[in-house]
Amino acid sequence: MLRPWPLEIQLDKKSDKAIYLQIADAVIDAIKNGKLISGNALPGSRQLADLLKVNRNTVVEALDVLNAEGWLVTIDRKGTFVTQSLPQINHFSQNKKDQKIVTEESKSFLVFDDGLPDSRLAPMNDLARAYRELFSRKSRWQIMGYSSELGNLEFRKSITQMLNFKRGMSISHDQICITRGSQMAMYLASHCILKSGDFVLIENPGYKPAWEAFENAGATLLPVNVESDGLDIDQVEKYLQHKNIKAIYVTPHHQFPTTVTLSLKKRLKLIELSNQYNFTIIEDDYDNEFHFGQRPILPISSYAALKNYIYIGTFSKIVAPALRIGYLASSHEIIQKIGNHRKIIDVQGDNIMEEAVLSLINEGKIKRHLKKASLVYKNKRDYFENTLNEQLQDKISFTKPEGGLAFWIVPKEEINVLEVFEQLKLQGIQIMNPNRFSFDEPIKGFRLGYASLSEKQIEEGIKALSKLL
Repeated sequence: MLRPWPLEIQLDKKSDKAIYLQIADAVIDAIKNGKLISGNALPGSRQLADLLKVNRNTVVEALDVLNAEGWLVTIDRKGTFVTQSLPQINHFSQNKKDQKIVTEESKSFLVFDDGLPDSRLAPMNDLARAYRELFSRKSRWQIMGYSSELGNLEFRKSITQMLNFKRGMSISHDQICITRGSQMAMYLASHCILKSGDFVLIENPGYKPAWEAFENAGATLLPVNVESDGLDIDQVEKYLQHKNIKAIYVTPHHQFPTTVTLSLKKRLKLIELSNQYNFTIIEDDYDNEFHFGQRPILPISSYAALKNYIYIGTFSKIVAPALRIGYLASSHEIIQKIGNHRKIIDVQGDNIMEEAVLSLINEGKIKRHLKKASLVYKNKRDYFENTLNEQLQDKISFTKPEGGLAFWIVPKEEINVLEVFEQLKLQGIQIMNPNRFSFDEPIKGFRLGYASLSEKQIEEGIKALSKLL
């Protein structure tokens, strides 16, 4: 077993305490302080002797003491490890706090996330094959060097074609920057168009990680209410009359977290206001691919009349959340700024991953995966709707979403949403904390992702929620 890190032990050879006991006590202190935890492997006796500059027999004697006292266990042909059955040890306070968090999280056996895909559907065999083929090419050395800070050129061309053909946009490949997920895209966009004191309009309820990116760039957030057909445009106009608004952040296709779609009338009005007041529309189209109606609504950024926009999308939901591939599209000027800023924190993206995913796109694997996954998610959505109607019909109101991977449900009676959240957690059922969506007061509603759950889990979770409501 690989043991890459040396165990730091300080010996006092002038001390009256025997060297082997000093070694044993040092290991015990490391365990008590949390530096060594159950299951950690110790260096072999020869390696440890070399490290400490002592006779190997001295180390063996120390290990014998630790084994005899139950701190270590030796497994034939594998090595010596910190025992799994350690007594209760009081580490320093931060460790205790961390342990509490881990313990609480580990209790959850059923998780309603915020709308993540089912990773079990990810085309991992195809992706693994694409990686193998990349490294078997004669020209494989070319992908091991530096590439553009905007991302792999051919991958950007492929994304450009997809946006132009499927989402009605009209851009070139040098208006695209590939990022490590949509959150990085949000961060780069924020730091390239915002400065301290700028005002940004946000949806309330909305997506807090994006808000944090804007605040990190120095912006002040102004919340706008979300109605049944999307953003309250009248409220947007009132802000514009009194504040110098730099940008507005929207999720118009499937609003996060309520899943509503911004109406055509409001889209056109928002474009008119953007051009009139010269603010940028930051459009987060986080799950465009999963739409179960006739066809997805075209992005606001696809309208030729719009002058100032930043369009953000992701491949992480298409393939798997662990594969961090996002992208943003904008004007040449903004993309140039984003590229320059990106080089400060990340010289380039994951060129090899981009090549591998590009291979799957060109072979039609991504298209087939999306078709298969969409059918699975549509069936899960319908099952989720039926279960809600069976278990919660008289207790909640909701609108069946035409796309996305989550439902937004609103209790009909006045309840403490945070108390429901805590009660479910005690039962091992995790839902999204209502505070994660609200600008100030907790929003009266729950976002329940269904895509990663089985039908049995969906039924079990909704029954538990029904009892609390």
